[in-house]
Amino acid sequence: MTEPLTTPRDPSASRIGQYAAWLEAERGLEFADYPALHHWSVTDLDGFWSSIWEYCGVRAHNPPARVLESRAMPGARWFPGATLNYAEHALGLPQDADDVAIVARSQTRPGVELTFGELREQVARARAGLRRLGVGKGDRVVAYLPNIPETIVAFLATASLGAVFASCAPEFGVRSVIDRFGQLAPKVLLAIGGYRYGTRDVDRTAEVAELRAALPDLAHTVGVPYGPFTVADAVGWDDLLAEPGAEGFDPVPFDHPLFVLFTSGTTGLPKAIVHGHGGVLLEHLKNHTLSWDLGPGDRMLWFSTTAWMLWNALVSALTVRASLVLIDGDPAFPDLREQWRLAEETGATLMGTSPGYLMACRKAGISPGEEFALPRLRQLGAAGSPLAAEGYHWVHAQFGDRVLLNVGSGGTDVCTGILQGSPWQPVWAGEISGPCLGVAAQAFDPEGNPVVGALGELVITEPMPSMPVGFWGDQDGSRYRAAYFAVYPGIWRHGDWVRFAEDGRCVVAGRSDATLNRGGVRLGTADFYAVAEELPEVVDSLVVHLEDAEGGPGELVLFVQTDGTDLDDALRARLKTALRTELSPRHVPDRIERVTAIPRSRTGKKLEVPAKRILLGARPEDVASRDVLADPASLDVFTTWRRA
Repeated sequence: MTEPLTTPRDPSASRIGQYAAWLEAERGLEFADYPALHHWSVTDLDGFWSSIWEYCGVRAHNPPARVLESRAMPGARWFPGATLNYAEHALGLPQDADDVAIVARSQTRPGVELTFGELREQVARARAGLRRLGVGKGDRVVAYLPNIPETIVAFLATASLGAVFASCAPEFGVRSVIDRFGQLAPKVLLAIGGYRYGTRDVDRTAEVAELRAALPDLAHTVGVPYGPFTVADAVGWDDLLAEPGAEGFDPVPFDHPLFVLFTSGTTGLPKAIVHGHGGVLLEHLKNHTLSWDLGPGDRMLWFSTTAWMLWNALVSALTVRASLVLIDGDPAFPDLREQWRLAEETGATLMGTSPGYLMACRKAGISPGEEFALPRLRQLGAAGSPLAAEGYHWVHAQFGDRVLLNVGSGGTDVCTGILQGSPWQPVWAGEISGPCLGVAAQAFDPEGNPVVGALGELVITEPMPSMPVGFWGDQDGSRYRAAYFAVYPGIWRHGDWVRFAEDGRCVVAGRSDATLNRGGVRLGTADFYAVAEELPEVVDSLVVHLEDAEGGPGELVLFVQTDGTDLDDALRARLKTALRTELSPRHVPDRIERVTAIPRSRTGKKLEVPAKRILLGARPEDVASRDVLADPASLDVFTTWRRA
């Protein structure tokens, strides 16, 4: 049996250990290790989630009648009778007034910092301004804004009124934004006129004008000053915040809509996923405290745009009285070292990033452990795609046991992690430490039986508070049920392909709709990438299996993006040898083709299914909006290859 890369920390030195000690002192519950604590968290749902409520200090205006009214999925109803407000928990306590809440760094303007006191005042003013614009409980406020303090102020002011928030990053094109915001019939739009990305000024005034014209229920537009371009004929941000407002938080039911998150929209109209005040609050209090080990005095840096659920998770660091580092612009400008520089400059205690970024730093020979002073860094988070074992070893070589590498996998659907690490779990190279507390995650075979040691569908067998309230506009819940509960009735099917070990550690092999079925054996795409991208000439890769309608073996095709090296017979042979040796003969592709870019979403996910659909004859515009692509032209090559 292989040894873990790192072993669990001293429980007393982390917040998850302090929570376990609190459970023993306050509730008489003793847990020898993380597996025991996790087992309790998914079998005694009332006990676990009520402990999070109490331990993390949820402030309710009306107390709940019970914890969980029904365990049925869908339909579980949490904390019935309780009223609260997410924004009240995000703005700290009176004693936090002078503590820094937000540190913002941007390529468009000089840095900005806000204390909790200043943030509270701005939110109160924005709340009053939104009220003057007629915003009340249930109204929708949408933001075409980057990751800047104003976006957080607008979100918290909206939440304080019981109105519903949604955001899109301004690099999204008009069609993508209309597909999202158009579903919500918003009353107020907040927007910027443009921004700077690296050295390039980007004018979005025409897009904002087109967006306003396409939203017939829009009553007001608020222009946020940012960069050289302005939004015409709009309420100014300063005007919105012009009048002092009394601090207030309208109490709402636990499941009252807080914000709407959207799926990527690579296969049709994006799903508008509604998340509630209480579910997001309770889940993020648990996650940020116990998995990410955040609390007062800590600082979280994680690059995200406002279109990704990680932005919402970033904001929730405020609920545990940690401060945020906001980054806007090109995260690799002027070079790959920039995020490490920001972590050093801002004193980050948790730095989050993508596996792709870590692997790129490794390939580039960057040594953050030597090049940067990061004495406060305790945890390095990675999410968005699997991290190869070599990435784990590289991080450990840089920081040793001092910094916990916490690789996680979750999703927009639950707005949190499903599989993740914590200071009380070992770290295994190439594997995620295990299911998160309160998440009854397993792998199922096609018949709905649990499987261990083999790949299966990632499922959640017990309800979680942050499962969606529903989909916007899905009045009878049919789309919601079809999305998660059609395959295994009463069981949440997440859509990932995963393998669990007996001790709970796991490997996510890719999306289950992108797994490869070759000769009756399903192969995970992540395995291919871990091997192919280890070759120094290979920058990125994507694999698809084109099934044979006549029942034959079909064709397995590997696409690679190189560093400029020609894809000659020698490189093809090395790729095939590596895949055969390190994986199996079944993993050897029938063809290897070179492309200029691998299609990825703006959150870094490889788009295997859209690429496959194009190769099978679909038009690029029918499988993915260009606005959701990191490189809008990256799918075109698949049309060319199909026609060749």
